[in-house]
Amino acid sequence: MCDAPHYTIHNHQMHYGWDNAFRPVQTIAPGTTLLFQCNDAAGGHFHAGSTAEDVATLDFSKTNPVTGPIAIDGAEPGDAVKVTFGGFTPSGLGWTANIPGFGLLADQFPDPALKMWSYTPGTPALWGMAKVPLKPFTGTIGLAPAEPGPHSIVPPRRVGGNLDIRDLSEGSVLYLPVEVAGALFSVGDTHAAQGDGEICGTAIENAMDVVLTLDLVKGANLKMPRFTTPGPVTRHLDAAGYEVTTGVGPDLMEGARMAVAEMVELLAARHGLPPVEAYMLASTCGDLRISEIVDAPNWVVSFYFPRVVLA
Repeated sequence: MCDAPHYTIHNHQMHYGWDNAFRPVQTIAPGTTLLFQCNDAAGGHFHAGSTAEDVATLDFSKTNPVTGPIAIDGAEPGDAVKVTFGGFTPSGLGWTANIPGFGLLADQFPDPALKMWSYTPGTPALWGMAKVPLKPFTGTIGLAPAEPGPHSIVPPRRVGGNLDIRDLSEGSVLYLPVEVAGALFSVGDTHAAQGDGEICGTAIENAMDVVLTLDLVKGANLKMPRFTTPGPVTRHLDAAGYEVTTGVGPDLMEGARMAVAEMVELLAARHGLPPVEAYMLASTCGDLRISEIVDAPNWVVSFYFPRVVLA
């Protein structure tokens, strides 16, 4: 776990996209613990009274702001930054949106939709009869790439970025390959809960404070990010089992779309949810998994929806 923070990196010390020309807001020794104040993916655009109409006024040039960058003394290309995840303090106000043109089923859900979440940190977030257990984590976390920028924040890359890996949560340890001197570490896009796949394009997007310890592994020569977890990763959702739909065919992306579309149809029919709400809810807690990828010419993708959410 992490020590008490040596520094606080404030949420106004942020940037959009990746660029190795950005000046660091702090230079630290390896092994330093910091508290990062992270903005939500919309940079505070939404508030408690927001509606779907506010989705149309999003400024996409200012989405996914990240706090930083932090330079680490002695970091050189070929090293790895070791990130140990300490505590997360969510704000208690979050949002999930269907953004036209974005998400796995964008062609099926062309209209904007928005759910504002208000909850007490440490308790499930409520949406009607749905109760979504929380698991705070960082959606975007990474280092500056060697190639001159600027680079979009949206796609993940070798040095990290918009990974959206739910298990980068408290107690996990992430290793990121360094491409530039000082590494230039930044973090943001924090989520209170998300299913694997983030199928509609958003999770429970949430500003929060994050405590991280940044260390160096010299000469690690990683090709890609890797991480370890401190224990089981789905226990917060396992209590009542899962409903599972599948997609079968020769294309994994189409298989994923089939599995998700079948789950949206199942949730809408069984629980009386509008399909777009079923889609957004599934994005916050349902998991896409590759179940089989060896029996050519068809592969199997499954979508797991935790029954505890609608129990």
